[in-house]
Amino acid sequence: MFRRFNRKAVLTAGAVLLIAAGGAYAYWTQSGSGTGSAANGTTVGITVVQTSTITGMYPGGPAQALSGNFNNTNSGPVQVATVTAALTSVTGSVGTPACTIADFQLNTPVATVNAEVPSGTAQGAWSGPTVQLKNLATNQDACKNASVNLSYTSN
Repeated sequence: MFRRFNRKAVLTAGAVLLIAAGGAYAYWTQSGSGTGSAANGTTVGITVVQTSTITGMYPGGPAQALSGNFNNTNSGPVQVATVTAALTSVTGSVGTPACTIADFQLNTPVATVNAEVPSGTAQGAWSGPTVQLKNLATNQDACKNASVNLSYTSN
């Protein structure tokens, strides 16, 4: 009889444990839905910096190379495809007729960069455009000691 009691106790205890275990793994299922979003940041323009120093131009003299780098104030790198140079004005012209941008020639104004420019100052590099003082059939004395001003754009 003692043996039978143990067997019943063991079977009863096992059944209770099995029921309890089933209850411990029971759960409710439910479907649901929700929404979310993700936003892109934006960048600010970079500054194209000319680092080459151009001096000593004279009528018909050789073309002088323009080159430089970039100041990128963005928090990360930016892709630069090209830098385009343009003649904008002449300062220091003395005499008549005045020295104008028509006295200068800009060769290969578009520099191909196709590079990622890291964040920071004096980053990356560009080169390619050249500038020279044309040799015109008119008096160009007004261009002595004059400076041609350039502007740069990038994309």
